Amino acid sequence: MLGAMMASSYNEDGHITVSGPGGGTLRSKKPENTAFKQQRLPAWQPILTAGTVLPAFFIIGLIFIPIGIGLYVTSNNIKEFEIDYTGEDVSSPCFNCSQNFSWNSTRPCTCVIPFYLEQPYESSVFMYYGLSNFYQNHRRYVKSRDDSQLNGDMESLLKPSKECEPYAMNENKPIAPCGAIANSMFNDTFELFYNDPNGTKAQIPLSNTGIAWWTDKHVKFRNPGLNNPNLTAAFQGTTKPVNWRRPVYELDSSPDNNGFINEDFIVWMRTAALPTFRKLYRIINKTSNMVPTLPRGNYTLEVVYNYPVRSFDGRKRMILSTISWMGGKNPFLGIAYITVGSVCFFLGVVLLIIHHKCGNRSNSADISN
Repeated sequence: MLGAMMASSYNEDGHITVSGPGGGTLRSKKPENTAFKQQRLPAWQPILTAGTVLPAFFIIGLIFIPIGIGLYVTSNNIKEFEIDYTGEDVSSPCFNCSQNFSWNSTRPCTCVIPFYLEQPYESSVFMYYGLSNFYQNHRRYVKSRDDSQLNGDMESLLKPSKECEPYAMNENKPIAPCGAIANSMFNDTFELFYNDPNGTKAQIPLSNTGIAWWTDKHVKFRNPGLNNPNLTAAFQGTTKPVNWRRPVYELDSSPDNNGFINEDFIVWMRTAALPTFRKLYRIINKTSNMVPTLPRGNYTLEVVYNYPVRSFDGRKRMILSTISWMGGKNPFLGIAYITVGSVCFFLGVVLLIIHHKCGNRSNSADISN
């Protein structure tokens, strides 16, 4: 009876009001009378038919397969040479270094590794160091840094962030740079020599600039006291990380590659996503004196063994590699394109056969009816 005496209506603002027998109005909980809330918005609802689905599968297959083949061939044309110098094997030139070296060692250990390049390396050659079983993606490890300090902020230099603990202070002095990432910086050094057939030994020049991202070098990392060229004075009152052999202002003799803007340091501070990774160490630029850049022949790699890996069962590698327009050697992208294209093309053929057989049956049944 009460429901019969009540009436509902829409106001000009789209709200629903309910009027009762006493003349009062009650606000309803029904959605407003708008296109969005009443689901009256225009929508595209395509009808998938054989005429639209089959061409899409074939087009994707015909596009992806050639692209994948091109990427795969380009990746395979990149030359790469790798040496594992961890030194676990007794016959390894670095065996003695790996067994006797630790973070507390005061004298560096040097090992000499001969190797042979079976093919010449053209254009610029990139030298990488590689680590295995090193989890730079650990949450606490990734957070263990002070970006304000690395950007040259004087207050953060003397009062590092708590995220750097337990590598924020040492001997009542702030650590610069602080944190676990900086403390574990890779510090093996490489020297490469070409053994000429005439018996001479020529050192290959290695460039330590141009290995870091431009934005890291010029934006994210800055030395404190930009107007003070004396880095020793700029870092006064701080101490080096626990595992470092020398302070940050002695990383390089060049003022443009020293302190927080040292490119070896910047490359290390960009953490890797996987436990097995490589980072750019040096660039061997093409010169007119040696054509190709690295000719075929015998070489000697001299490693100053400073970085112990036995504590975490890690491995160390040195990699020589050329690059292409798509970067370094990585066949995964080409294989992925070929796989997706092949699957789409195969599904297109299967669906075409099914459509041809079932479509004819449906047409015959409609005619008979």
